[in-house]
Amino acid sequence: MRDSVPANADREGQPAAPGAAPPAPDAPGGGRDSPWRRLVRLAAVDIGPLRRHRDFRLLYAGQMISFFGSMITSVAVPYQAYALTHSPLAVGLFGIVQLVPLLFLAFLGGALADAFDRRRLVQITELSLAGSSGVLLLNALLPHPFLWLLYVIAGLAAGLDALQRPSLNALLPRLVERDELAAAGALNGMRSTFGMVAGPAVAGLLIAGVGLPTTYALDVVTFAVSLVALRLMRAVPPPADAERPSLRRVAEGLRYARSRPELLGTYIVDIIAMFFGMPTALFPALALQYARAGSGLASGTVLGFLYAAPAVGMFLAEATSGWTGRVHRHGIAVILAAGAWGLAITGMGLAPSLFPALVCLAAAGAADAVSGIFRGVIWNQTIPDALRGRLAGIEMISYSSGPLLGDVESGAVATAFSLRTSILSGGILCVVGVGLAALLLPAFRRYDERHAEHGAAVASAKPAVE
Repeated sequence: MRDSVPANADREGQPAAPGAAPPAPDAPGGGRDSPWRRLVRLAAVDIGPLRRHRDFRLLYAGQMISFFGSMITSVAVPYQAYALTHSPLAVGLFGIVQLVPLLFLAFLGGALADAFDRRRLVQITELSLAGSSGVLLLNALLPHPFLWLLYVIAGLAAGLDALQRPSLNALLPRLVERDELAAAGALNGMRSTFGMVAGPAVAGLLIAGVGLPTTYALDVVTFAVSLVALRLMRAVPPPADAERPSLRRVAEGLRYARSRPELLGTYIVDIIAMFFGMPTALFPALALQYARAGSGLASGTVLGFLYAAPAVGMFLAEATSGWTGRVHRHGIAVILAAGAWGLAITGMGLAPSLFPALVCLAAAGAADAVSGIFRGVIWNQTIPDALRGRLAGIEMISYSSGPLLGDVESGAVATAFSLRTSILSGGILCVVGVGLAALLLPAFRRYDERHAEHGAAVASAKPAVE
């Protein structure tokens, strides 16, 4: 059951500030917080949405475990490809292989999310993703695994993710209250960050210790948890006025995105930052380089650290994200965070050894987390529920195409010049590109939620009483 006290009421039953936690019963001054308690609450993440909403808890737990397994596979696949080819470009080509189905299917996934039960769509795609991981397991058991099959499964998984992600993202405004969106977004970020920290770290240990087949097998098992959680959730039907998917409906979503400069700004800035400043395609080669340079670690273990480092920074930023609810100029916040990402990647390019490089990657991850929180708030506060799925498809293209194209860019530059040149030039171009976007997008730069016209993002679809 949902708490009988309203989500935004304090212990006396009086309205409290949105997102504020109730005062401690032993606080001095008749229930008033001390300055120290207020400071801690300002920094700490708000777990209220998890306490108050059963379906949000189920989705949160299931996706946490499932994403953990997916991150294990996201390390194992490029590692296996590099082991078979010893080519950074071969790893970078996964970006193209994944981008093509994403571009074709993200719009379809968004249209389906606005026309059908979103929970059901997530169930179907989750089961299909489990099957694709099973194929990777079988391929790894072969005496001579097929490289081409890695590309095929990577493309298939990207297509399934493109169909799933809009429904998954569009679920959030239906599961929590409007004034809980920032807190729920931070919690979702922490959920993803857990997978991005634990998944690569465990993948590195598994690859070095028990081999690729067991690594893929663990991913297959994690999908079972997610499927059970989704089965226990209530249905999430489409809006009452939903229409069947069509090109006209897709075009409607594109027209809406084009009409909102704050949305266009989030897409453009993120694509620039990720295209130039996302060197993940270089991680297998970097891991081998650091392992040979006397780090004392196996290349598989170093690879896990490289993938996990940005997520560590993301976790620290999200776990201390209470202050984000006090920020109202979300546009400039996204710009500053994206610029900080580029500076951190530049620092990584200058790092003389593994540990400083990991610190820079963690700093980059923290900046990306802050950017993601504010981009998510802008999206969820300005997009009507009837368009949420289609706009989620556009969002997915924006935050996925940059890293995928960045894999190709960084792999090509590293092949033509060197790993360090690729990382350093990418970080510098990221900072320059974000700065130019800030100058050319004044409406986005000045966006302030206190003075902006909000779309009916969640007004027509409150979360069910639990």
